[in-house]
Amino acid sequence: MKKGLLGLLMAAMLMFVLAACGTNEEASGDTESVETGTESATSSTDTEEAEITVKHELGEAVVPKNPDNVVVFDFGALDTLDKLGVDVAGVAKGSSLPGYLSKYEDDQYENVGSLKEPDFETIYGMEPELILISGRQSAAYEELNKIAPTVFIGVDNAKYMESFTHNVELLGEIFGKEDAAEEELAAINDKIAEIQEMTKADDKKGLLTLTTGGKVSAYGPGSRFGLVHDVFGVKPADEKIEASTHGMNVTFEYIAEKNPDYLFIIDRDQAIGEEAKASEVFNNDLVNKTNAAKEGKMIYLDPTVWYLSGGGLTSVAQQVDEVKAGLEQ
Repeated sequence: MKKGLLGLLMAAMLMFVLAACGTNEEASGDTESVETGTESATSSTDTEEAEITVKHELGEAVVPKNPDNVVVFDFGALDTLDKLGVDVAGVAKGSSLPGYLSKYEDDQYENVGSLKEPDFETIYGMEPELILISGRQSAAYEELNKIAPTVFIGVDNAKYMESFTHNVELLGEIFGKEDAAEEELAAINDKIAEIQEMTKADDKKGLLTLTTGGKVSAYGPGSRFGLVHDVFGVKPADEKIEASTHGMNVTFEYIAEKNPDYLFIIDRDQAIGEEAKASEVFNNDLVNKTNAAKEGKMIYLDPTVWYLSGGGLTSVAQQVDEVKAGLEQ
């Protein structure tokens, strides 16, 4: 009787152990299934995060994060990438590079043509994953976009700081340099705030001009160089200059009539390697009668920064410094 009872108890215990083992195995199988599903979801998310959809002035592009063999036509974008420590593969060496970007003349960087004439064959052979352009290459956009995702990254003169900030933040996002981009932007905004404090308390007026081949053009608010007025706060000597890229043709009689307190001068000839000098062009009786000439406020801006680049982290910071120094001199 006792043996029979003992046998029943042992059998019951064996059944309990077997049932428990089966339950653990099933639970283990469920865990493996959940983990596999998580891995799959993570991979999918990683794939999505490895690309960025960029809407720009000329269209839309799906750009890989940290793209290889980047081709850059816009010197402002090249300037920003250089400041952020991002390597590029090709630049438009067919046009004069600003002095501070002269390292890109080295043979390690492919020559992809000039600012107005891309070398499509060379670019195609590079197999780039991103091409950055601005206004001068707009006509070639469709053809370049067939080679690789092409993004227009020019600055909008009517919304200079907004577009400049957007471009820097976009490049920071594409190349994983968000923190560095924000830090550099903050430093520039601090500089701008300083110059705005100066111009806010200053009633003097300024005129920005560009000279080439002995001829002179003037630029006002909303124009290619309008940030002097729109962002830095220098009051315009002429509020009726039509906003444009090429400026308004003016005479020295016009400059004498407007009599600016600050005369900002960009020497295009110097920027493109010509021999003419703006200092000689502006040295005449009409200009010498202006307040700017009398007070030593004829401010010659670095033409390679203002005419060739601009819109980059280094160039915008330098533009602020140059105008501020000119107001203080």
